[in-house]
Amino acid sequence: MKKNIGLLIVVLLVVAMIGTYVKQQIDEERAIDKSALGKDMEESETGLGKGNIPPDFTLTSLDGEDITLSDLRGKKVVLNFWATWCPPCKAEMPHMQSFYDEYAKEKNVEIIAVNLTDAERDVTADAKVDTVMTFRDSFELTFPILLDPANEAGLNYQVITIPTTYFIDSNGYIQRAIRGPMDVDMLNDYVDALD
Repeated sequence: MKKNIGLLIVVLLVVAMIGTYVKQQIDEERAIDKSALGKDMEESETGLGKGNIPPDFTLTSLDGEDITLSDLRGKKVVLNFWATWCPPCKAEMPHMQSFYDEYAKEKNVEIIAVNLTDAERDVTADAKVDTVMTFRDSFELTFPILLDPANEAGLNYQVITIPTTYFIDSNGYIQRAIRGPMDVDMLNDYVDALD
């Protein structure tokens, strides 16, 4: 009887040791998986620098269409922040339209112009939208004009100087940021440098 009790204790100790070993192996495997996931997340960090995934947003266009930035993956994106009262913005709009007309389809690029609607000088929200529509129509702009009435995208992209333009490659990574107006040649060069 004492032998059986002793043997039972030994068996229970062995089972406990095996259980502890198996639990440690599972915990280590989970820790490895978590560290690998953390590394992938670091490599795909959201930010505004070269190689970062830009902050995502969904904004409504002047035509009433909701556009989400991340839905444009697979296309090169020229993401422009501007306001109607900004002289350099006014200067670059005809260049952006020329580029859009001539090269957008051929180069698989989308121009997204985010109007910093909160910064418009009109008093009411409706008047601000009317000002943006008048601006679009006077320049005969056909690329999407998005409204940022709460300045959420403007803040997320730390837009201080306008125009500010981000060039995003077809994989969804920022490759360049430009502060100030551009012409067709600059747009061509910067878009050609994207993947």
